[in-house]
Formats: sequence, structure tokens, C-alpha cells
Amino acid sequence: MNIEQAKEIVISAINTALEGKAVITEDMQLIGGESLLDSMKLVEVCLALEDLADKHGFEFDWTSEAAMSKSRSMFRSVAALAEEFANQSEV
Repeated sequence: MNIEQAKEIVISAINTALEGKAVITEDMQLIGGESLLDSMKLVEVCLALEDLADKHGFEFDWTSEAAMSKSRSMFRSVAALAEEFANQSEV
């Protein structure tokens, strides 16, 4: 899966979690004070991505130590999450 496909999938999952009530951009923060997602919505997004990964034939792991690191977390932004999703699809 390429990065553009991954971005579309991630944006769609976030849009569903937020019920279409926000404009999703690539640089939108997913964690921290600026995030539109609370912890439950973030988990909802991750579970949706797990399901979508399964449909694409791979396992999406969003629980690693790197995921929880502030400096290199896949949850820094929409683009970072999409990049990680695409990377995991290639393994």
C-alpha cells in the first residue's frame, strides 16, 4: 500500500470517529492538547484501522513502545499515522 492510499484510509477512519464534524488535515495532531480526538475516539480509530488492515491482508500494531513515545509516536499527526499504516502493510 502506498502512502496516499494509507492517508485516505486513516482520514476516513478519523472522519468516521469524529462523525464528519471536523476537517481532517495531514498535519492534524492526534494526541495532546490540540487533538480533536479524545482517548476513546483514538482507540476507535485504531480499532477501525485494525479491521481495515485485516481486509488488506496485514496486521496493524498500534500498541508498540514506539507508538507511545512522544517524539516518534505514530500518533503525532495524521500523516505520521498514515506512514506507519503504510509501512506495516509492507511487512
